[in-house]
This record gives sequence, C-alpha cells and structure tokens, in this order.
Amino acid sequence: MTVQSQVSTFIPRDYEIFGGLDVDKRSMAVTFADHGRLLQSLHLPYSSEHLLHYVRKHFPRQRLAFVYEAGPTGFGLYDDLVAEGYPCLVVAPSMVPRAPGQRVKTNRLDSKKLSEGLRGGQLRSIHVPAPSYRELRHLVQLRDTQVRQLTATKCRIKSLLLYEGIPFPEAPASGQWSARVLQELEALPCSGAVRFKLDHLIGTLYFHFNSAVIVQKQIRRFCQKDPELRQAITLLMSLPGIGWIVAAHSVARLGDWRLITNVRQIAGFLGLVSSEHSTGEKENRGAITRSGDSRLRNKLIQSAWVAIGKDPELRAFYRRIYARHPKKVAARKAIVAVARKLTTRMYAVLKQQRPFVIRPESSTAPLTAEETACPRGRLDSAQSDQP
Repeated sequence: MTVQSQVSTFIPRDYEIFGGLDVDKRSMAVTFADHGRLLQSLHLPYSSEHLLHYVRKHFPRQRLAFVYEAGPTGFGLYDDLVAEGYPCLVVAPSMVPRAPGQRVKTNRLDSKKLSEGLRGGQLRSIHVPAPSYRELRHLVQLRDTQVRQLTATKCRIKSLLLYEGIPFPEAPASGQWSARVLQELEALPCSGAVRFKLDHLIGTLYFHFNSAVIVQKQIRRFCQKDPELRQAITLLMSLPGIGWIVAAHSVARLGDWRLITNVRQIAGFLGLVSSEHSTGEKENRGAITRSGDSRLRNKLIQSAWVAIGKDPELRAFYRRIYARHPKKVAARKAIVAVARKLTTRMYAVLKQQRPFVIRPESSTAPLTAEETACPRGRLDSAQSDQP
C-alpha cells in the first residue's frame, strides 16, 4: 500500500538515477540515466538478482527508480525491486509516448525511451494488484475461458446439424440446452462419421460445462477465505443487477478499492466513457472508448438490463436517456449509460463500505417491449452468468 502511494505520486527530482527496463522471457535491456545524460546501456539475464547486484555495485548510496512495460513476464520483477526499497513503475505499453517518425525498434532503444520518459515524468504507472487479487484474476480468466469454449461447442453442434440437414431438437420451456435436448441429441439417427463427431462434441460440451462449474466453486472458496475479497464482493452484490460472477470479476480487475481515488476511474478503466476529439469551441464526442477488460464491460452491460427491471431509479434514468435519442440507437445508448451509472454506484459502496439500498420512486411502470428493443448483437454481447 505504501509503495503504491509513492509510485502514484512519482516526482523525478527526488531521484538521481533512472533505470528503464525492456524485459523478455530470457533477458532484459537496461538503460540508466541521470538528470543530465544517459549513463549506460547493457543486457542482463532476466533475473532480479543480477539487476540488483549490478545496481549495488555501480550505484551505491544513490536514489534509483525503475520502470518497465507490463507484459507476459508479470509482476515478479516489480515485487523484487520494491522489496529492496526501489520505486518501480509498471506502465501500459499503449501509454508510452512514441515518436511518429521512428522506424527502428530494438530492446536497447525501448529501454532508453523508458528511462528518458521516467526522467521527464511522462510515464504513469498502472495499479499493480496485490497477490490475492492476482490469484483471483487467474481463476476468473479460467472460468471465462471455459464458458467461451462451451459457447463455441454449442455453435459447432448446431453448425454440424445444419450442414447435414438434421433439425435441432425442439427446445422445451426449461431451455434450449436442457438435459432432455442433450438426450435427444445423443439419440439422433445419423451416419457413422457424423455420429462420431456429434458424440465427441457432446462430450466436449459436458467437459467445459463441468469445468466451469468446478472453477466457479473454487472462486467462491477462494473469496470466502479472504476477508477483504469477501467484503468487497458482498458490497457489490448489494447493487441491483450484479450477482456473484460479475462482482468477483469486478473485484479481480479493479483490485484494492483504496487505490481508486476518483468516481470516474472505474468507467474510464472499463471503456464506458465517450471518446472525444474536440478543438477550440467545437466539441465532438463519439462512441465509448471500449478500453480495458472487454469481458467485464460485457457483463456489466448485461447487468444493466437486469438492474433496470429491479431499480425504479435506474429505470427512470434509462427512460430519460432513451427519450433523447432516435429510436434506432436509443436502447443501446441508454443501456450503456445505465452501465456507466452502475460504475459510480460500485465506487460508492466500495469507498463508503456499506451496502446499497434501493430507493423507491413514484413511477414504477415496467418497461415496454419497444423500450427494450435493442440490437444487442451490435453491443458488446456478454456471456451468460450461468455456465
């Protein structure tokens, strides 16, 4: 927590040496610079021990700061440098300034660019999650992978039947992929090769379904053991439309709520704010930026559809936004606005550490079919909360 606060208020004049690191899985290019010039560039094995040994030998009793780009090597290097008392910034590669005319890219030049950017105060660190949040991210990503594969397998089964001209079993009221439908699929008359492929796909369907269920149970057990995670998830689940899966994914991606300092940060992180290209007195705002975690944004948009059915205040807000736009895009614009409003409520319950209470309104008329007629396929379609 202390190191995170220091990194977020990084002041270059407080340090004497700036180290830029370009890291890959086997080695790292390192460039050291002071306030006046570049001091040295070198290659080291990808090992924090080699880097720390070099620093202690060549820069004793000097104030150093480091920076490297977030990537597949994770945060192990960050943990080791911080444990030794060195401030370290981890920056998003897309946020590193680049010269438009630069046509040569090497690891050495990238490390030099990072070192100069750190010295000039041009770089901003991401929030490095604590170990518990990193582990929760692994579990959430694994569940999403299984659900994605489950959905893809369902599409393959339908494509196979369509290609062979075999009608898909009529879905009962319990759902299109109920146990009865699966039993009929297993008994469908077809040729030997088609039967073999269909049985294999049905087996894959069962595998991904069971895997998603197992991972979901593990996520629950993991969060129940950690009081901080359990408290954050419980608070988020008090919001209308947000269930266990969306709450767990939100906590995993947002990390420590104490590091969120602005009510607009969550919406910006999830890409739910409007893009803008304005000049002078002319304001030109476009579609949402769609930055950040698209899976969490998708889930939050689907949570917004549930929320407007439960919360009269959000339903009235949805209708106000809906009335401002042409009917062709009104539902899509309004539901994204509701999703953004949910992010402000997420901020409120986390910062105030108290559950959300729905406030009743005088108008509680349900939404009409026209108001909910949204071309959802053109939105970021979310995965179902159920595997």
